[in-house]
Amino acid sequence: MPERQGVLSRLIDVRPGEVAALLWASLFCFCALFAYSILRPIRDAMGAESGVENLPWLFTATLLAMLAVNPPYAALVARLPRVRFISYTYRFFGANLIAFFLLFLYGGATIQKWAGGVFFVWTSVFNLFVVSVFWAFMVDVFSREQGKRLFGFIAAGATVGAILGSSLPAFLAERVGTTWLLLVSVVLLEVGVFAMRRLSHFATALKTTTGMAREDAPIGGGVLAGFHRTLASPYLLNVSLYMLLYTFTSTVLYFQQVDIAATSFADRAARAAFFGKVDLAVNTLTLITQLFLTSRILGALGVALTLTILPLFSLLGFAWLGVMPTIAAIVALQVTRRASNFAIARPTREVLYTVLSREDKYKAKSFIDTAVYRLGDQIGAWSYAGLGALGLALPAIALYVAVPISAVWVANAFWLGRRQEQLARDAEPGSRD
Repeated sequence: MPERQGVLSRLIDVRPGEVAALLWASLFCFCALFAYSILRPIRDAMGAESGVENLPWLFTATLLAMLAVNPPYAALVARLPRVRFISYTYRFFGANLIAFFLLFLYGGATIQKWAGGVFFVWTSVFNLFVVSVFWAFMVDVFSREQGKRLFGFIAAGATVGAILGSSLPAFLAERVGTTWLLLVSVVLLEVGVFAMRRLSHFATALKTTTGMAREDAPIGGGVLAGFHRTLASPYLLNVSLYMLLYTFTSTVLYFQQVDIAATSFADRAARAAFFGKVDLAVNTLTLITQLFLTSRILGALGVALTLTILPLFSLLGFAWLGVMPTIAAIVALQVTRRASNFAIARPTREVLYTVLSREDKYKAKSFIDTAVYRLGDQIGAWSYAGLGALGLALPAIALYVAVPISAVWVANAFWLGRRQEQLARDAEPGSRD
């Protein structure tokens, strides 16, 4: 273990007693994102088949699915220890994947087309729940101070998984088809459950090495607590606003990318390969940043300034897109913006939750990461359709809509970061909540 710590300490500030938990956390994250990244290009290809004009309806269905799934998930959180409800969540999605595999393999053309639309919605729900549950576990296991040092490296595990996951559709979809790739995700989810259970064991050991309590008792509370606690907290409302502004601007770019793919590629496999290559570029850039820059940026700038990097970059990027609305510019902005989110904004955003109670970490966080996230998608999807109906092209949308929204996002991010830093200072030394 000292040898491992020596190697890791060259990249990040890892301390005695943290190495085993850090490695299991990274494996857990690796499996979760590997499983999703196999599915993402397949989902995007099915979305392109439906046509960009039908995407707002798919986004509406996704939001409704999120709202329907949140109460049962909150009930699990309230009644079961974290190891059990996380295991049940991941295995539920694994069973769903097996059902889709059978539908795509043995169903006729009509069934496959219907299942493709359901799969688009399901994958969007799967992504947010699997990732949200993972990060809720991380902010419960690691302290505020540990999160600033270690979350960048843990997120790098996700990026490695995402690189491998996007590589499979990019290079295999046109050779073996997409259906058999679903089973790879099933296996990865089960490995992720195993890693989570090992991490829970080492998280208990962290109590003796850091003096911080790690609890695994049922959290309790009501099934709608995440919704109620979010509305009652100015801090959580601003986290929700951050999420809404991020997803709105992301949806504008996503619709442009899907529209380009639908007109440029003839079939599902070719589109899946294109989306896989875009994801591969995003994940490669993300990994380099996570391994060598994320923890250093957070340490040097603090939470407030680091959290403003993505919205500030988005403001400048949309301004550039308004002046030079080319296909290459759209892809370049999509790649660099997503990489900035995964490498810098996401780990920093998770630090915001480390100053909250355990119930907020699992319930309010899940509500924000899923329902609020998809509400932002919904607003972006229908706004994009409405702006297009009014005759606005991409340059006008970028300059007169996305740029002002990004400016509001910069102010929101800075306020959130300063508030988190204040809450951290006000907390008792060694307190987890």
